[in-house]
Amino acid sequence: MGLLVLNKLNINTKLSYNKAEKLKSRKLIENLFREGKSVSVFPIKVLYGFVENLEVPLQAGVTASSRRFKKAVQRNRIKRIMREAYRLQKSPLQQLLSDKHKSLVLFFIYLDRELPLFAEVHQKMGVVLQKLVDHILKQPD
Repeated sequence: MGLLVLNKLNINTKLSYNKAEKLKSRKLIENLFREGKSVSVFPIKVLYGFVENLEVPLQAGVTASSRRFKKAVQRNRIKRIMREAYRLQKSPLQQLLSDKHKSLVLFFIYLDRELPLFAEVHQKMGVVLQKLVDHILKQPD
């Protein structure tokens, strides 16, 4: 909930999700699954880890299980909804990382067996991102 308020206060925030911000590196993704920490708010689980030498402070990827959603159309829709919810609410996290001069990689996993509505995913994404901000603030510099 707090993220929405922060987004509205910072009008100059650029709400983009460009190529540099997409997590594509197989090495980074494998490392996240092996050594990353996680935060979960059903139906979204996020794996995260701090990395060195990224050109942007934040990179993110999304996935939906092909075991739970057999049709690619359904998986693609879920991923599109999750990317859009993330894009609209990532600014406070991005600002925090810029201020602390850290780089973070995120990987969002959709856990539910039902196709989501955007409003539900948007709300849960805000909660999970706020939890992530709280985890980062608790860490020593």
